[in-house]
Amino acid sequence: MPTLDAAANLFRLVDLETPRLLLDADRLERNCAHMRERCRALGVALRPHLKTAKSLDVARVATAGAPLGVTVSTLKEAEYFARNGHRDILCAAGIVPAKFAHAARIQRETGCDLILVTDALDVVEAAAVFAADNGFTLSFLIEIDCGEHRSGQLPDAPAVIEIAAAINASPHLRLRGVMAHAGHSYGADEPSAVVAVAAAERDAAVGAAAGIRAAGLPCEIVSVGSTPTVLFADHLNGVTEVRAGIYMVWDLAQLSRKVCREDEIAVSVLSSVIGHTRHARTLILDAGALALSKDIGANRLLPDSGYGYLCDPHSMRRLGKLAVNTVHQEHGTVLVDDVSWFDRLPVGSLVRVLPNHACITAAGYDAFDVVRRSDVVARWERVNGW
Repeated sequence: MPTLDAAANLFRLVDLETPRLLLDADRLERNCAHMRERCRALGVALRPHLKTAKSLDVARVATAGAPLGVTVSTLKEAEYFARNGHRDILCAAGIVPAKFAHAARIQRETGCDLILVTDALDVVEAAAVFAADNGFTLSFLIEIDCGEHRSGQLPDAPAVIEIAAAINASPHLRLRGVMAHAGHSYGADEPSAVVAVAAAERDAAVGAAAGIRAAGLPCEIVSVGSTPTVLFADHLNGVTEVRAGIYMVWDLAQLSRKVCREDEIAVSVLSSVIGHTRHARTLILDAGALALSKDIGANRLLPDSGYGYLCDPHSMRRLGKLAVNTVHQEHGTVLVDDVSWFDRLPVGSLVRVLPNHACITAAGYDAFDVVRRSDVVARWERVNGW
């Protein structure tokens, strides 16, 4: 256990056993405040996506303590937030019949309004039978494909109305609306390119909702979202809510797309230098593939990112041009361009590594160690798995 500084009532970074997942509270708070203000300016509700943070405490910061709806990606996340007081939860990954019982149990035991997602008529038909047999009501959004082609029906596809009508026809199902996700916004290399993606996302969801309403069916929720499209949309007329999540913590992948600044990245991995391989001009860290992930998505637009930038553990300024260049399961290898780094970073030194993809990196940890400047002020639990 780290030692407590009684005078300041704080832990110290140097007392943490590495690798550890750090969360900069000041940056988190600023990032969340900025997104809330952006949504106010757009005139839409914010439904924060918690698939990265997976933390009740981060949710409290993201919502500023208000009773906002939240978004999750798994039923385990939904259950965690529901059992901790959240009452309006959208599980944004498509549901299958084998998961109906879990969804029903969450609603029955917590009283939360759990909204499920589908793009398949077969799933709706199975849900109607399950809900009728169990005397229960399940709520659905219909997923719309706005261009990424990961999932969803095209907005003008006849299947949209067929699915909507089937949900509405069942006394045990509730049609809530539509959702779209412009995940392909992450392929843009300039914010200006995101504007068109955001328009396509908006128009697909709003168009599908209009078709459903024209068929005499209800469509209360029109939900869109990725962080880039929310930030760069020219307008969101017709949209009722947005789902975004990476804005809370950011990462090098988003930095590479010029969506955020380096000094806004709130999550990092605290790591120790565990060796010098002088003949190979490398430093060895105790943060490898499991601590950092093997995601190298940032390298397409930020080719020096490797598996993460090395930063000073206190100032968070990047250490020259150092990055983690190679990872093994528990080892990270850092090529040095100057042998003076062996003196500047002796064995036992601490560094902080900015992750390529915060969602994947964070998944390896059961908690955030929360920092303000160099002080560890709290430990916030996270939920992982399915």
